[in-house]
Amino acid sequence: MQMPQPQQSFDTHTLNNHDSTTRTVYTTDVETSFPDGCLITSRTDLNGIITHANEAFITMSGWERDEIIGQPHHMLRHPDMPKAAFADLWATVQRGEKWNGYVKNLRKDGGFYWVYATVIPNIRNGQTVGFTSVRRKPARAKIDEMQKIYQEMLQNE
Repeated sequence: MQMPQPQQSFDTHTLNNHDSTTRTVYTTDVETSFPDGCLITSRTDLNGIITHANEAFITMSGWERDEIIGQPHHMLRHPDMPKAAFADLWATVQRGEKWNGYVKNLRKDGGFYWVYATVIPNIRNGQTVGFTSVRRKPARAKIDEMQKIYQEMLQNE
Protein backbone atom coordinates (compact mmCIF):
# COMPACT_ATOMS: atom_id res chain seq x y z
CA MET A 1 0.00 0.00 0.00
CA GLN A 2 1.55 3.27 -1.13
CA MET A 3 1.67 5.95 1.55
CA PRO A 4 0.37 9.35 0.40
CA GLN A 5 2.62 12.39 0.78
CA PRO A 6 1.65 14.46 3.85
CA GLN A 7 -0.02 17.84 3.43
CA GLN A 8 2.66 19.53 5.56
CA SER A 9 6.45 19.58 5.83
CA PHE A 10 7.82 16.03 5.79
CA ASP A 11 10.95 13.90 5.45
CA THR A 12 11.29 11.01 3.00
CA HIS A 13 12.77 7.63 4.01
CA THR A 14 13.40 4.36 2.21
CA LEU A 15 12.85 1.32 4.41
CA ASN A 16 14.10 -2.20 3.71
CA ASN A 17 11.70 -4.72 5.20
CA HIS A 18 12.48 -8.18 6.58
CA ASP A 19 10.58 -9.69 3.64
CA SER A 20 13.10 -8.13 1.22
CA THR A 21 10.66 -5.48 0.04
CA THR A 22 11.52 -1.80 0.01
CA ARG A 23 9.13 1.07 0.47
CA THR A 24 9.19 4.84 0.65
CA VAL A 25 7.61 6.45 3.72
CA TYR A 26 7.07 10.04 4.75
CA THR A 27 7.34 11.34 8.30
CA THR A 28 6.23 14.50 10.04
CA ASP A 29 6.79 15.67 13.59
CA VAL A 30 3.09 15.40 14.44
CA GLU A 31 2.37 13.03 17.33
CA THR A 32 -1.10 11.64 17.90
CA SER A 33 -1.65 11.00 21.59
CA PHE A 34 -2.89 7.58 22.55
CA PRO A 35 -6.36 8.03 24.11
CA ASP A 36 -6.81 7.11 27.76
CA GLY A 37 -8.68 3.86 28.38
CA CYS A 38 -8.23 2.65 24.80
CA LEU A 39 -6.72 -0.61 23.54
CA ILE A 40 -5.56 -1.27 19.99
CA THR A 41 -5.89 -4.90 18.94
CA SER A 42 -4.95 -6.69 15.77
CA ARG A 43 -4.25 -10.18 14.52
CA THR A 44 -1.88 -11.31 11.82
CA ASP A 45 -1.15 -14.54 10.05
CA LEU A 46 2.23 -16.25 10.39
CA ASN A 47 3.75 -13.86 7.84
CA GLY A 48 2.64 -10.71 9.66
CA ILE A 49 -0.25 -9.99 7.29
CA ILE A 50 -3.03 -8.13 9.11
CA THR A 51 -6.21 -10.23 9.34
CA HIS A 52 -8.09 -8.22 12.00
CA ALA A 53 -7.95 -4.65 13.29
CA ASN A 54 -10.26 -3.09 15.86
CA GLU A 55 -11.69 0.39 15.47
CA ALA A 56 -9.00 1.94 17.70
CA PHE A 57 -6.35 0.50 15.37
CA ILE A 58 -8.07 2.05 12.36
CA THR A 59 -8.41 5.42 14.08
CA MET A 60 -4.85 5.59 15.39
CA SER A 61 -3.21 4.35 12.17
CA GLY A 62 -5.16 6.75 9.96
CA TRP A 63 -5.76 4.01 7.37
CA GLU A 64 -9.19 2.76 6.34
CA ARG A 65 -10.09 -0.80 7.31
CA ASP A 66 -10.12 -2.00 3.69
CA GLU A 67 -6.69 -0.42 3.18
CA ILE A 68 -5.06 -2.15 6.14
CA ILE A 69 -6.57 -5.66 6.14
CA GLY A 70 -4.35 -7.93 4.04
CA GLN A 71 -1.31 -5.66 4.35
CA PRO A 72 1.93 -6.49 6.19
CA HIS A 73 2.04 -5.15 9.73
CA HIS A 74 5.34 -3.48 8.93
CA MET A 75 3.39 -0.81 7.04
CA LEU A 76 3.23 0.87 10.47
CA ARG A 77 6.99 0.74 10.99
CA HIS A 78 8.38 4.18 11.73
CA PRO A 79 11.96 4.79 10.51
CA ASP A 80 12.94 5.79 14.06
CA MET A 81 12.45 2.17 15.15
CA PRO A 82 15.62 0.06 15.10
CA LYS A 83 15.57 -3.21 13.16
CA ALA A 84 16.78 -5.04 16.26
CA ALA A 85 13.54 -4.27 18.10
CA PHE A 86 11.48 -6.07 15.47
CA ALA A 87 14.03 -8.86 15.14
CA ASP A 88 13.63 -9.48 18.89
CA LEU A 89 9.83 -9.38 18.57
CA TRP A 90 9.80 -11.97 15.77
CA ALA A 91 12.36 -14.24 17.42
CA THR A 92 10.39 -14.20 20.67
CA VAL A 93 6.94 -14.93 19.25
CA GLN A 94 8.28 -17.57 16.85
CA ARG A 95 9.59 -19.41 19.92
CA GLY A 96 5.99 -19.39 21.16
CA GLU A 97 6.63 -16.75 23.81
CA LYS A 98 4.97 -13.42 24.63
CA TRP A 99 6.79 -10.20 23.63
CA ASN A 100 6.37 -6.77 25.25
CA GLY A 101 7.89 -3.53 24.10
CA TYR A 102 7.54 0.12 23.25
CA VAL A 103 6.93 0.92 19.61
CA LYS A 104 6.75 4.16 17.65
CA ASN A 105 4.21 3.56 14.90
CA LEU A 106 3.85 5.43 11.64
CA ARG A 107 0.46 6.86 10.67
CA LYS A 108 -0.85 7.11 7.13
CA ASP A 109 -0.51 10.91 7.31
CA GLY A 110 3.19 10.67 8.23
CA GLY A 111 2.61 11.40 11.90
CA PHE A 112 3.29 8.91 14.65
CA TYR A 113 1.98 7.43 17.88
CA TRP A 114 3.68 5.47 20.64
CA VAL A 115 2.31 2.25 22.09
CA TYR A 116 3.23 -0.31 24.70
CA ALA A 117 2.69 -3.51 22.75
CA THR A 118 2.15 -7.08 23.84
CA VAL A 119 2.32 -9.71 21.10
CA ILE A 120 1.31 -13.30 21.70
CA PRO A 121 1.29 -16.32 19.42
CA ASN A 122 -2.15 -17.76 18.64
CA ILE A 123 -1.75 -21.48 19.25
CA ARG A 124 -4.40 -23.95 18.06
CA ASN A 125 -3.95 -27.71 18.55
CA GLY A 126 -0.30 -27.17 19.40
CA GLN A 127 0.43 -25.16 16.25
CA THR A 128 1.03 -21.42 15.98
CA VAL A 129 -1.52 -20.10 13.49
CA GLY A 130 -0.88 -16.37 13.83
CA PHE A 131 -0.26 -13.58 16.30
CA THR A 132 -2.36 -11.16 18.36
CA SER A 133 -1.12 -7.75 19.36
CA VAL A 134 -2.65 -5.60 22.08
CA ARG A 135 -1.36 -2.05 22.41
CA ARG A 136 -2.01 0.38 25.24
CA LYS A 137 -1.00 3.89 26.18
CA PRO A 138 2.63 4.07 27.29
CA ALA A 139 3.90 6.29 30.08
CA ARG A 140 5.57 9.48 28.78
CA ALA A 141 8.65 8.77 30.91
CA LYS A 142 9.06 5.36 29.19
CA ILE A 143 8.66 6.96 25.76
CA ASP A 144 11.41 9.45 26.59
CA GLU A 145 13.64 6.63 27.85
CA MET A 146 13.01 4.44 24.79
CA GLN A 147 13.61 7.28 22.32
CA LYS A 148 17.15 7.62 23.65
CA ILE A 149 17.77 3.89 23.55
CA TYR A 150 16.36 3.52 20.03
CA GLN A 151 18.43 6.47 18.75
CA GLU A 152 21.58 4.76 20.05
CA MET A 153 20.53 1.47 18.47
CA LEU A 154 19.88 3.17 15.11
CA GLN A 155 23.34 4.77 15.15
CA ASN A 156 24.84 1.28 15.47
CA GLU A 157 22.86 -0.25 12.58
